[in-house]
Amino acid sequence: MAQDGQNGAATAVVFSAFKPQVLVQAPKAVDAVQFYKSAFGAEEVGREVHPKRKADQELPQVISADLKLGSSVFSVSDLPSDAAEVKSEGSGIAFCLETEDVSGAISKAVAAGAVAEGDVTKDEVTGTVGKVKDPYGYLWVISSPAVVKPAESEA
Repeated sequence: MAQDGQNGAATAVVFSAFKPQVLVQAPKAVDAVQFYKSAFGAEEVGREVHPKRKADQELPQVISADLKLGSSVFSVSDLPSDAAEVKSEGSGIAFCLETEDVSGAISKAVAAGAVAEGDVTKDEVTGTVGKVKDPYGYLWVISSPAVVKPAESEA
């Protein structure tokens, strides 16, 4: 809880969204946006371009683009040139997508430039699950929708 500066009373902090941000080495955000559109069918819903782009550039340099995938939105952004390199390898970050056609989704992602990671597995608990690594080093777990079993009532 946040403290109100006037009387010290606690006030609730409410977030309006949770938006993951995929950071790529500059100037690859344009390529990354195209990859996510091709691989996963993402829809671009907003874009911020560099305000000082050169007049001779055919495509504006993207600083950040918002992409909609299913009911979620995530940002793809160029990593500032003066920022420390972002390492996704081994960081524990993975993006999860649900679809009825796991194998088809993996094939589409691979055709767009991703690399399949391991085999597609299927079991009663997790359903069908496969993984791909995108060209920017991020892991995407693609699975069938979870089947939620009703809780057993205690006697």
